[in-house]
Amino acid sequence: MTEMTDNIVHLDHLKFAWPGADTLVLDIPEFAMGRAERVFLKGPSGSGKTTLLSIIAAVLSPQSGSVVVDGVSLGDLRSGQKDQFRVDRIGLVFQQFNLLPFLSVRDNITLPCQFSKRRRAVALNAGRSLDDEVDRLLSAMHLKPSEVQHKRVTDLSVGQQQRVAVARALIGRPALVIADEPTSALDSDTRQAFIDLLFAEVNAAGSALLFVSHDASLAGVFDRCMDLSDINEAATSSSLQGDWL
Repeated sequence: MTEMTDNIVHLDHLKFAWPGADTLVLDIPEFAMGRAERVFLKGPSGSGKTTLLSIIAAVLSPQSGSVVVDGVSLGDLRSGQKDQFRVDRIGLVFQQFNLLPFLSVRDNITLPCQFSKRRRAVALNAGRSLDDEVDRLLSAMHLKPSEVQHKRVTDLSVGQQQRVAVARALIGRPALVIADEPTSALDSDTRQAFIDLLFAEVNAAGSALLFVSHDASLAGVFDRCMDLSDINEAATSSSLQGDWL
């Protein structure tokens, strides 16, 4: 079922536990996130942050409750439909970047467009060709297209790889960008510059941003900052056993 609402994400009575576990990792009565809102979600390692992101990204399914993302009820989708929904609607920035080492920078960035006609069409609408849009995104990330786009990502610095990962997440202007600890390997000055670049591109795309980190120093520039324990009634030391994501 699809319906347009003011929320990009809405969770209702969400409960999740790992198979065979006696305790809940997540017990969230309600959580909502507005379209184009930039939300900072914090919490210590092992608190369930990545588990929650995986549920919102349709990678994991809760035992009960509803998850609605961009107007789509994820519980109504079959496995293959969830995969397509994810690549169509969500841009993911992983902590370890997850770039493919055997592909060039350009091919890494355009990868979502190989699997999503929706993202490809939007990217082509934003530029005269995919190459144009790759050039634009690389330039927006303060990388010179002529110098990096044909390199393998393994030839780039960590900071450059990070910006390529963001360009890949943003191509085709997905409705929601999810960033999981993307600044953990950066120093404080580089972190702030990265956040500025990320915000500029998210704003240009009109995308919502759910940014997860344990670094509370970044929280002040977001529209809203929240601790996972504030919405998760399972946030006790016993209930977090088994959450290794």
